[in-house]
Amino acid sequence: MAFDADIQIGVLGGGQLGRMMIQSALDFNVDVHVLDPDASAPCLSVAKTFTQGSLTDYETVMQFGEDKDLITIEIENVNTAALKALQAAGKKVFPQPEIIELIQNKYKQKLFYQAHNIPSATFFEIKNLHDLKAHEHRLPFVQKLAEGGYDGRGVQSMKTAEDFSKGFDAPSFIESFVPFEKELAVIVARNTNGEVRTFPVVEMAFHPEKNLVEYLFSPAQVDEITESKAQELAKKVINSLDMVGLLAVEMFLTSAGEILVNEVAPRTHNSGHQTIEGNITSQFEQHLRAILNWPLGSTDTLVPAAMVNVLGEDDFTGLARYEGMDKVLSLPGVHPHLYGKKMTKPFRKMGHVTITAHDLVELKEKVNFVQKHLKVKA
Repeated sequence: MAFDADIQIGVLGGGQLGRMMIQSALDFNVDVHVLDPDASAPCLSVAKTFTQGSLTDYETVMQFGEDKDLITIEIENVNTAALKALQAAGKKVFPQPEIIELIQNKYKQKLFYQAHNIPSATFFEIKNLHDLKAHEHRLPFVQKLAEGGYDGRGVQSMKTAEDFSKGFDAPSFIESFVPFEKELAVIVARNTNGEVRTFPVVEMAFHPEKNLVEYLFSPAQVDEITESKAQELAKKVINSLDMVGLLAVEMFLTSAGEILVNEVAPRTHNSGHQTIEGNITSQFEQHLRAILNWPLGSTDTLVPAAMVNVLGEDDFTGLARYEGMDKVLSLPGVHPHLYGKKMTKPFRKMGHVTITAHDLVELKEKVNFVQKHLKVKA
């Protein structure tokens, strides 16, 4: 296999995921070009070239991709018709456009799991608010928009009929509440040769208000059987999709010991940020290895690690100011990753902190310390 460092990679999306991928690409002298609608996107200062433009406009995506050898994504909300046309014109596009298109619609995701015997929560299609009310006898449940949901948006818990007032009057589905003990995630990669490799299972804790990951730790506190089952399930999903690239598979571990797939993301993911310091190969390097068809890297754990999201404090909007940074930097094994976002607003992802320690007790103590002291205000 020839090592081609001259390949020109185009990335749709210029957020923090693209920024961290570029930081890995620099190690291999690989040029990464970025398209993003935000003129001050996090990738602006690190991309080989930066183009401001819509990710969902057909002509914009076509023009961006015409001089690239390979196109990938860091967000799913992109024009897949343009990606299909670029692929037909001989460009490599990973993950494949039809897979992005499938995953853009969470209801189609659920149908895919059903068709491929991939375990997930029981679900029912909802076409509008009237349709939702016809399922009152199934309460309690969660309503999820088929399209457009992201980072906790587009998800609504329904416990009583009174909650229908906040329901989505749009194509969606309802999903039975899962009596879960833990929320887990597995990052899995697959290259064009069909080589597949998983990262160790991580355990996630979600923000109680915003339904996004607040922190996670790896390896998860699960037994060897559960670890193996979760990793095999992630492999089954990516192989069933026949996908090339990196896939984040979020799962529920039920009180009965079942593992159910919740959702997937066909890209690098918040649940893999701790791999930068915690594993031999980071998820960002692994994504590059997969889409370039290089041998996949070892995912072995170097040291137990946690990841804490650095979110904008509630009631603060404006130029970001980081309080307590000196305190967290005084702790050994604490590594902040800021995303280059100048302006903060409530619950905006401004960065993350990777924390390493020799055992889980020490790890959680450091997590609590970072959460208590590091604040983003304006």
